[in-house]
Amino acid sequence: MRERSTESPVHHWRMSATEYRAQFDAVVTFSNGGGLRADGFRVDVPGPDVTEQDVADLFIASLNLLMVGAVELRNLSVFAEPHKGTRGGPSDRPAPGSLGGRIVDLTHPIRDGLITFPGLPAPQIRPHLTRAQSRSRYEPGTEFQIDAITMVGNTGTYLDSPFHRYAEGLDLAALPLESCVELSAVLARTAGSGFRAVDVGALAALDVAGRAVLLHTGGDAAWGHAGYATEAPYLTEAGARWLAERGARLVGIDSVSIDDIQGGGRRPAHSILLRAAIPVVEHLTGLGQLPPTGFRFTAAPIPLAGFGSFPTRAYATIPEP
Repeated sequence: MRERSTESPVHHWRMSATEYRAQFDAVVTFSNGGGLRADGFRVDVPGPDVTEQDVADLFIASLNLLMVGAVELRNLSVFAEPHKGTRGGPSDRPAPGSLGGRIVDLTHPIRDGLITFPGLPAPQIRPHLTRAQSRSRYEPGTEFQIDAITMVGNTGTYLDSPFHRYAEGLDLAALPLESCVELSAVLARTAGSGFRAVDVGALAALDVAGRAVLLHTGGDAAWGHAGYATEAPYLTEAGARWLAERGARLVGIDSVSIDDIQGGGRRPAHSILLRAAIPVVEHLTGLGQLPPTGFRFTAAPIPLAGFGSFPTRAYATIPEP
């Protein structure tokens, strides 16, 4: 039986290019009495040379267990397998000393005539001043183009601030950057499951407090087609309440709406999240390129006073190993 240290371990792992996981049986004894047994449990590990103590620490962190007295591991094996997003694991934190990383664009481009949401007008993009017209205003060889766009705020990939739903809520100008920039993020992946609804069961294993929660439903595959808004994925009312109660900082989805738009006029997910001052980002794309955890998310709209929704350049930053 391995005694459990009372100090929190600090890991300085060197990540391997190949991802590894560990499988084991575990017996936990709690310092205040009682115990716990796990058979065939798996956690993400940083590499094939991980120690038994490292695996025990990851096991405890993944379950967020408190007052652990001792941990005994049996039948420990380490093997190559993609990470699944173990809480407290190697993909759940930025690389030590890493400030940069790979940038993944999660934004649909906006073009003239684009239909984003059924029933809302498409943007109209026109030149206000053409290059040919500008030549008479500047010295020879100097020309510019100034463009004009007419559109509703809910166009392309956009962010909803609380003002979108509530008259007294924060508008885009009042929205603090801390609520939508460089947020630690996690991914709830339901794409390919065959289910439209993202419910509590798809979220329960995630550590969402203070984080952006991105819902990878695969709904963006129909972007630009008539079926994009038909039988589209959405977040359930119970799922929205679970996220709000556990302190999610922002919620995004790669679908036509965070709500089920085929369920009548009810919009429970918008209502719950925006009432809790949790911004919502809709019409994301490319979430399949992201790991389960260990990345940051940014979706900063321009600070428009009196606006509740506006397009944003949404992207993720994934630390390089």
